[in-house]
Amino acid sequence: MSWQKSLANGFASSSELLAYLNLPTDIVSQSAHEQFKTRVPRGFAELMESGNPVDPLLMQVLATHAEMIHYDEFVPDPLAERAYNAKSGLLHKYHGRVLLTVVGACAINCRYCFRRHFPYHENNPGRAGWDKVFSHISEDNTINEVILSGGDPLLANNDLLAFIIDGIRQIPHITTLRFHTRIPIVLPERIDKGLVMLLKHCDLNKVVVVHSNHPNELDHRAAIALKGLRGTGCHLLNQSVLLKGVNDCANTLAELSRQLFSCGALPYYLHVLDKVAGAGHFDIQLAEAKQIFKQLQALLPGYLVPRLAQEIAGQPNKTLII
Repeated sequence: MSWQKSLANGFASSSELLAYLNLPTDIVSQSAHEQFKTRVPRGFAELMESGNPVDPLLMQVLATHAEMIHYDEFVPDPLAERAYNAKSGLLHKYHGRVLLTVVGACAINCRYCFRRHFPYHENNPGRAGWDKVFSHISEDNTINEVILSGGDPLLANNDLLAFIIDGIRQIPHITTLRFHTRIPIVLPERIDKGLVMLLKHCDLNKVVVVHSNHPNELDHRAAIALKGLRGTGCHLLNQSVLLKGVNDCANTLAELSRQLFSCGALPYYLHVLDKVAGAGHFDIQLAEAKQIFKQLQALLPGYLVPRLAQEIAGQPNKTLII
């Protein structure tokens, strides 16, 4: 089965997902689903424990009534990204690098996503619009790195990715191409031969930052996808989000780091939750986050400890907490 068919074969409602897991559907909020549609690949759902309403993978994707609770500090644009949306499809927040929203969709809709309210409909350049993006980058020689994000950039087909990568490669001052993606974890079959060959032939420094929050996400399929990416010459890193009820445990995070390393990826960031509207029930107080992190440091060698970080709107870089 192609990765496109696998994607189409996923779950598009929380009720359907709960029925598959032999769970009652009364915990689903239709209002939450309408605000941010449910999307879960079937392969990812297969890793969830049937009959367990607090499975850590399920909790990340389930549209529940908790999302409808209002918290004053949780807002639609917690990182004030609209202020940095210089061109359609382009965000220029930090010195030396720009981020391109290649597509507006993800293979999985994580309920804590800081871009769950992002206006992707206004940020689709189309083929003609990408020339304006490339021109913007070309005219600023302080930029040396381009980040492909979204949505998830690997949901773009190989032809579109080849077009964008080729456009970036033509800019002399760009040395590094970075991907931010959850695809190798949640839809590993997307790492197909065409994509592998495309990345192998790209002569830029290549970094792939994947997103895994829990060791249960890393099955043999994810391991194959990650090792396949590493074989293209990509440097593999992982960023996680610290989530209440999902991974707020040093032992869980330590096992995640070990499994990532066995797949060829190094832990990079452990993010404190961005305060996006709809995700307040995942929040962990900063004092508790620090305590969990100190426990994690005691369990792992330094090279397997991610940096505990927070992104604060308007700051010129991520803020390291410890």
